Amino acid sequence: MGGFCGVTAEGDCVGDLFFGTDYHSHLGTHRGGMAVLGEKGFQRSIHDIGNAPFRSKFEHDVARFAGEVGIGVISDTDPQPLVMSSRLGTFGIVTVGLITNIAELIRELFEENSAQLQYSTNSGMVGPTEVVSALIATQSSIIEGVKYVQRKIRGSCSLLIMTEDRRLYAARDRYGRTPVVIGRKDGATVALMESCALPNLGYAHLRDLGPGEMVEMEPDGVTTVIEPGGELAICAFLWVYYGYPASSYEGRNVEMARYRCGSALAKRDTGMDVDAACGIPDSGTSHALGYAHEKCIKYCRPFVKYTPTWARSFMPSDQSQREKVASMKLIPIPGLIKDRRLVFCDDSIVRGTQLGKQADRLYGEGCRETHVRIACPPLLYPCRFINFSRSKNEYDLITRRYVRGKEGENADIAKYADPEGEPYRGMVEYIREKLNLTSLAFQTVDDLVNAIGLPREKLCLYCWTGEDVSLRGGGCSGGCPACPHEGR
Repeated sequence: MGGFCGVTAEGDCVGDLFFGTDYHSHLGTHRGGMAVLGEKGFQRSIHDIGNAPFRSKFEHDVARFAGEVGIGVISDTDPQPLVMSSRLGTFGIVTVGLITNIAELIRELFEENSAQLQYSTNSGMVGPTEVVSALIATQSSIIEGVKYVQRKIRGSCSLLIMTEDRRLYAARDRYGRTPVVIGRKDGATVALMESCALPNLGYAHLRDLGPGEMVEMEPDGVTTVIEPGGELAICAFLWVYYGYPASSYEGRNVEMARYRCGSALAKRDTGMDVDAACGIPDSGTSHALGYAHEKCIKYCRPFVKYTPTWARSFMPSDQSQREKVASMKLIPIPGLIKDRRLVFCDDSIVRGTQLGKQADRLYGEGCRETHVRIACPPLLYPCRFINFSRSKNEYDLITRRYVRGKEGENADIAKYADPEGEPYRGMVEYIREKLNLTSLAFQTVDDLVNAIGLPREKLCLYCWTGEDVSLRGGGCSGGCPACPHEGR
């Protein structure tokens, strides 16, 4: 997915920018970048972070950078930040999100504005940040350009822009699918996506931007230049998996929501007798603690994650590499496994690669029973809005492979979302058998919503239910299977 940080300060902003960007490293594994603006003009650096952490790649840049305004990004898409020259002047820009109609936008730019866009031979595409910057430059001002972008794109786009006159802007995507948080301290203001970065950098949480809101930032505060919209659809998967435990979005803390998820799973597990609750690291740990506390049973760690070098295993695009990472990063502790009945909490099942291999390892270490409880409902639709997974199509999902095998290509997917229905039960039983588990159960949508603590209508639950606020309002973000608005 990705994450960003922007700082404007009365003095030098580079230290806060560097550490603030680094706090988003868990959101991406491909590229990192920083750009600052000061007496030396624009300074920019972009590095590949696929094989080394952000901070190690940028230590030398921090020493040579100087400026009062800066933007930084962890990106899983294109190399960023970009520094663009246009009729609106020179500006630096970073974006986070997913644009599903990018080919259509490029055609329009060519037809209407004779734009030239750089094609990457590595990715085989024009970068989304370059497309967004070109769209902005077609309008009369930066602000009007961002309004235009939010109207034109399908998917989502949150962004930071710094202009040559040292103005810093932050904008949240139209439906607020990703968070943008504003922090303040004496002489500086920061905009970022993970609020956990604020306290250690000395910032107090000022507020979250509203959906579609854009602000102009100054060292002593912020001014809204685009008012927030009325419809919020923040990604619920933030609380399930990829949000950082110490962060809060819309006032709801990630770690506490995961405890409540685990507790809800335990309440539905009546009559099951196990020796201990365990979590699949990392996010499953919080869910398992909530489960253990609710059940008044022991919590233990039969798997320890080796963290220094292994990235998130769902990120590599090559299946064999994903399987290799999945098998290498978790190390078993046999004394906590042999002859025990264990319930494991995990955040989700996507392809089933990780969980199936770990179940086999557990039985190989002498585990008597392996019960798995998943903190979200079954994933039935690939994300079309923020790109939190690198799945290429719906058949990367184990659920959709089951449905295709059962009914073919044109099945009614919605009926598989009903936990009381026979199609749902058959799908879960198939996954249980496929992964060789003693038992398997998923969170319900209602319990997940209650654990997060926001109204259902303010959450994006698309990947579980196929529902989305942009469909309800007629302003479809597009890209969904059989969407009536597709190609609009």
